[in-house]
Amino acid sequence: MSGVYGKGDDTVSIGVIHRALNLGVNFLDTSDLYGWGHNEDLVGRAIQGRRRQAVLATKFGQVRNADGSASVNGRPEHVARACDASLSRLRVETIDLYYQHRVDPKVPIEETVGAMAGLVDQGKVRLLGLCEAAPGTIRRAHKVHPISAVQSEYSLLYRTQAEETLATLRELGIVFIAYSPLGRSLLTGRVQSLADIPEGDRRREHPRFRDENLAKNVELVRRLEQIAKEKRCTPAQLALAWLLARGPDIVPIPGTKHRERLEENLGALKVELSAEDVRRVSDAVPAGVAAGARYPEAAMKAVYL
Repeated sequence: MSGVYGKGDDTVSIGVIHRALNLGVNFLDTSDLYGWGHNEDLVGRAIQGRRRQAVLATKFGQVRNADGSASVNGRPEHVARACDASLSRLRVETIDLYYQHRVDPKVPIEETVGAMAGLVDQGKVRLLGLCEAAPGTIRRAHKVHPISAVQSEYSLLYRTQAEETLATLRELGIVFIAYSPLGRSLLTGRVQSLADIPEGDRRREHPRFRDENLAKNVELVRRLEQIAKEKRCTPAQLALAWLLARGPDIVPIPGTKHRERLEENLGALKVELSAEDVRRVSDAVPAGVAAGARYPEAAMKAVYL
């Protein structure tokens, strides 16, 4: 809704959030990075008078430099400042789930999580999370303070690192929050060429949407379309149902600016997949088969640390 997937409309976006809450969706996930604070402000406006209906998650750690570039800051003093700024934009007294958005390789994870734990002690945060952290980092963090959730990209198209992480999370009793569960729209079947991505949309910079990679990934989605027809659902609903069928400790968070997409995504809850169905879907798009990295080269250096 803010600054990544092309232009948004705040009034429409707030309407989508209200529709989600009305339909029983209770987990709202944002970050101080999205629109550099705009999305937190948007969510804060949307939940005015409805705070008790939402489990509210946000993130810190990515910062904008004076030259406009971005970097990562996991220093304890930044943790405290970032949390206060998020609370102000969100117009709340407590954040339910507070994540480190990216691991800062310059700061020991123990120091960052120690500062995050201080926020719990102060009542500003209820639960702690990490994003794009590798299993070893998760274990170290969890020794400092219980980590309740880890958010990483997880979809049929991008499984290898996610499933390595999932094994660790299940050992430790941590929830997996699966972002981009529709492969940033690839798994919907609606993207056939780069022309289907609007100008100004950051997906145009992602290797998976470029040239031969996109053609190969579209072919993978066509395999899913046949199974979706048999299940009388859309490819997007099948992809979400596949994730939901992997266990109650996996929470997919498909993002959208559109009410009709929200309602389509929720239709995944009605798609019943047997163990054999899950196997068929998994075999149709095997782990590691997707073409292209999930981020541009520079951004890939900041994930799975």
